[in-house]
Amino acid sequence: MSRIGKKPVAVPANVKVAVQGRRIQVEGPKGKLSLEHHPNVKVNYTGGSVLVERVDDEKISRSVHGLTRALIFNMIKGVTDGYTVGLEIEGVGYKAELSGKTVVLSVGLANQLKLAVPEGVAVKIEGQGTRLTLSGADKQMVGHFAAEIRRTRKPEPYKGKGIRYAGEVIKRKAGKQFAGAGAK
Repeated sequence: MSRIGKKPVAVPANVKVAVQGRRIQVEGPKGKLSLEHHPNVKVNYTGGSVLVERVDDEKISRSVHGLTRALIFNMIKGVTDGYTVGLEIEGVGYKAELSGKTVVLSVGLANQLKLAVPEGVAVKIEGQGTRLTLSGADKQMVGHFAAEIRRTRKPEPYKGKGIRYAGEVIKRKAGKQFAGAGAK
């Protein structure tokens, strides 16, 4: 039995949950999210909690039991508190700008990179374009867009230039060693 899947998800008073067949809709102060769960689990909403139960004891049912509970928990947390991901840009001349619903990155390439901000994600740029803060109600969407931005210029291990998550530690490598006077 899944230990995570057995735990009921508490629903705060300011959140509305609706279960219609396989579709779960959660609405709160930060937004509205919906999920269509796997048919091998049942979702019951009673009063102030959501309980996920599996239909049988097959392997796929055991797999999606805890997953479905975790997704519902993330949805409820997202519409009440929201999720934020911080990114740091390091390098001479590296920066980010926001023009409308597009993030424009200058990260040492011949052209600037333009990434469209997905619906439901808010971008805030600070520190002369070197710090980005992404926020939104959908954990998957915020994390995916942060990974997409980081993928444009991953931090390299020699000088540490590139885009990294806030607080991410990059293992630094030593450069090539100079042979000295002994080599001819």
